[in-house]
Amino acid sequence: MIAVWFSCGAASAVAAKLTLENYSDVRVINNPVAEEDEDNRRFLRDVEAWLGVKIESAINPKYPTASAYDVWEHRNYMSGVSGAVCTVELKKRARQIWEQNNKAEWHVLGFTVDEKHRFDRFVLTERDNVLPVLINAGLTKQDCLNRIIAAGIKPPRVYGLGFSNANCIGCVKATSPTYWNLVRHTHPETFVQRAEQSRKLGVKLVRHKNKRIFLDELPEDAKGRPLSKMQIDCGIFCEEKI
Repeated sequence: MIAVWFSCGAASAVAAKLTLENYSDVRVINNPVAEEDEDNRRFLRDVEAWLGVKIESAINPKYPTASAYDVWEHRNYMSGVSGAVCTVELKKRARQIWEQNNKAEWHVLGFTVDEKHRFDRFVLTERDNVLPVLINAGLTKQDCLNRIIAAGIKPPRVYGLGFSNANCIGCVKATSPTYWNLVRHTHPETFVQRAEQSRKLGVKLVRHKNKRIFLDELPEDAKGRPLSKMQIDCGIFCEEKI
């Protein structure tokens, strides 16, 4: 059995499509997270119809709300040098529990050809039973987005708002002022919630002028590196890379 992990992004959607076209006994699974933009659920339903299979949910029973906010409150921790605890509990742990009850010989994730270095590292450090479906097909992130649009599926609205992926809004792995001010502009209530919770927990999420500061200290006109140069991953492992 092959498990395809669908993250509500264009790349993992195309990875699922190609896997279903080329293999039998394929299951597509999603780790829902309450902090994702609500349009991600619409995208999931559209992709589900396109694939012609039911997309399953894998949830850590310790956090039935699948809420990163609840994880941060319970663990009294948001993120640090080793990654974000929300990814560990809502994605990595949820997948481990799913795997305990469902034997998958192979896994497929949305690694594109322009991320081959990340795929190689993942295979080396995490697991080696991963099929490089998109890499073998020579598909980039933009190629995947183009295929989704060509199929008549509207991409998640966060892409149109300027975000480079469909991860949670207000991702605590991000440190760029550019990112956080985009969140403040597009999702002001989320920005306020992150600012209040991070202040309560003593977490300085943003880096401005080479110094870590609290979100409520971030000037509204502050800018950092472009979002196009950021790779915030929220998969089985957890990282932010330039």
